[in-house]
Amino acid sequence: MSRPAPLCIGLALAMSCLTKSGWRREDSQVEHLFSIDDYIQLAKQAEAAKLDFVFRPDTLFLPMEMVGTEPGFSSLDPMVLLAALATATSKIGLVSTASTTFNPPYVVARQLQSLNWLSQGRIGWNIVTAIDGQTNFGQQNLMASKQRYEMAAEFTEVVQKLWNSYPDDALTFDRQSGEFANSNKVQAINHHGDFFNVQGPLNVPQYPSGNIPLFQAGASPWGRDFAAKVANAIFAATPDLHAGIELRNDLRQRAALQGRNADDIKVLPGLSLYLAETRQQAEDLYYQTHTSLTREKKLAYLQKNLGVDFSALDDTQPITVDMLPKLDAVRSHTHTNLLTRFIERESPTLEHLLTRPEVMGSAHWLVIGTPEDAVESIKQRVEAGAADGFIAVPGGSRQSAQLFFDQVIPLLAKAGLSRTEYQGSTLRDHLGLNA
Repeated sequence: MSRPAPLCIGLALAMSCLTKSGWRREDSQVEHLFSIDDYIQLAKQAEAAKLDFVFRPDTLFLPMEMVGTEPGFSSLDPMVLLAALATATSKIGLVSTASTTFNPPYVVARQLQSLNWLSQGRIGWNIVTAIDGQTNFGQQNLMASKQRYEMAAEFTEVVQKLWNSYPDDALTFDRQSGEFANSNKVQAINHHGDFFNVQGPLNVPQYPSGNIPLFQAGASPWGRDFAAKVANAIFAATPDLHAGIELRNDLRQRAALQGRNADDIKVLPGLSLYLAETRQQAEDLYYQTHTSLTREKKLAYLQKNLGVDFSALDDTQPITVDMLPKLDAVRSHTHTNLLTRFIERESPTLEHLLTRPEVMGSAHWLVIGTPEDAVESIKQRVEAGAADGFIAVPGGSRQSAQLFFDQVIPLLAKAGLSRTEYQGSTLRDHLGLNA
């Protein structure tokens, strides 16, 4: 019997152990949140574990209702952070987030290609359309999701044109003739579209390793179409096995309709890990971390995403899909769709619904237990066709991250599900795009 292929594994570089009440632990080292040293240590640990990449999420706003009681969305700029990590690592991929709604495509193209040179081909771009922050960019209202994805598609097209406008083989460095670059190979893009007018060319040449890999996380119908068309890897919020199977099957079908090989895209769910030496310790860690998440806050979250006030209902009341109104506009189609599908499938009691990952956290696949429990859950997801890998999001305490590196990854390696050595030096190599 042949050994299984290694999974694609990333690590969220988000100090996730500090979320909710995790930062209040005596050993949290929350004071180092804005220090480069902790990020370098995490990236080096991920590289020593031979992970494919570290991933830096981002937002362009600060929720005032959160900042008083937890780190929330307080964060360093991902492009600046990854520039520092590029010089502290040598093999691991570095995936940065950049919004297509609030940034100029020329600036994003230049930043990412610059990082690609600094990291020697290890950069990836997580394309987001943003779900908030418009008032920080002179906009009163955020565009509808469908329009944001139309804009994202053109934005991505412009960025890729700019990357190709100055090919690396244009550089000749011919000292004798005085030719620095073959100017015939450097071309303006003269793009004139519905959202952008960009002349080009870019003033940073393309790194020789090839196109920068694209990551995306859209879960609405138009978000899935966009991801299936352009993404090499897709970040996914799949809180249960059913959601994982449905999303991966749907994305593969959409990719095939776009003329792509379905195996060319990797579906990578976020894996929220609350790990300890025993299951009881892990459960204690999880509930201690979420003590600040009151019933009132969870009900408010449901009302925001489903348009229903459940506060007057008894905990034993079944929640059915016919109780949900049709919403014309929601903050996050991803979270609303996940909640709606779960209610449609399970008709859970209110008590059960309030304990779901979609409500308690960020809708990630959740493991609360030992490293062995995590490995069994990973095997189950992969064997069921619900994932091509995952993005680890260790939570609650630094111990979760340490157990992930010290025990989960070695157990996966023993099972043939994670690599023991890098086979290349670029992110394209790690993702199998140069095979």
